[in-house]
Amino acid sequence: MRYMLLIWNRPGFAEELSERERTDLFGEVDALMAELTESGELVGGAALADPSTARTVRRHGDRPEVTDGPFLESKEQFAGYVTVDCDTPERAAEVAARWPDVRWGFGALEVRALMDEGGPAQ
Repeated sequence: MRYMLLIWNRPGFAEELSERERTDLFGEVDALMAELTESGELVGGAALADPSTARTVRRHGDRPEVTDGPFLESKEQFAGYVTVDCDTPERAAEVAARWPDVRWGFGALEVRALMDEGGPAQ
């Protein structure tokens, strides 16, 4: 089953870290990605640009309206994703729990099963 691990964190948190802390944090990301690649569980993923570059499209009256930014009522913003192919939802949650943003207390990961045309991806 494929799962998308949605990474939520506070924009700018990395700039508040020392150079050593940033190196350690991103080193943990690299090590986890290498492990997932080796196990064959990594499908893909990407980080997102700063939320200030985002545009949100919503229906306003009878037409779509485009506004700057996500403007969420939250300190955490959607920062990126990792897609994994795991045997169980528990394994996907285990991977998410090991993500540095969670372990260091800078954010959260949402674990969502992917859908295909016939329902949940297998």
